[in-house]
Amino acid sequence: MTDSQPPASRDGLGAGQPGTGRPGQPDPGAPLAVLLGQVARGDHAAFAVVYDQVAGQVFGLVRTVLRDPAQAEEVCQEVLLEVWRDAARFDASRGTAMAWLMTLAHRRAVDRVRSQQAATAREQRAARPEVSYDSVAETVEARLDAERVRRCLGSLTGLQRESITLAYYQSRTYREVAALLSVPVGTVKTRMRDGLIRLRDCLGVD
Repeated sequence: MTDSQPPASRDGLGAGQPGTGRPGQPDPGAPLAVLLGQVARGDHAAFAVVYDQVAGQVFGLVRTVLRDPAQAEEVCQEVLLEVWRDAARFDASRGTAMAWLMTLAHRRAVDRVRSQQAATAREQRAARPEVSYDSVAETVEARLDAERVRRCLGSLTGLQRESITLAYYQSRTYREVAALLSVPVGTVKTRMRDGLIRLRDCLGVD
């Protein structure tokens, strides 16, 4: 999804949704910084607008750093979860909202590359007679983190998982996802939002 292709409506993401914390619909044309402020206050509908606008660009940036599409998909998901969890950390005095988001994406992508390189080096050392406890512990921790993300993705409903995959990893618009899955646009929006929230809870972030 791109900034030039916002969804035509916000069906299913307004007042009455559990935990939105306030009534009304966010303005899809509002500045990204304003939307992030609403997300920081727990506004799920504003978050839906944010990820609809930025998910494609986040994945595009991550994909330029990571060669493996599956790794890029995981990092993209992590970035979007971080936006939901840490939107309050955005500081407009230090730069634009998009620059902040791209910084998050680039940092996580670079961290994943370094983690892969470190893991490769540790595996090479593992072939030697002596392997330190710290090296083994770090390898296990990195693999467990990746497995947690895969496990949590597997805990979603089929529609949630398919909607998120099509929207984030294939840069599809809400309407395209709805057409591919043969469900209403409002249903797609709700499932994607709820899926991200379930991922956050499964990963144990506050």
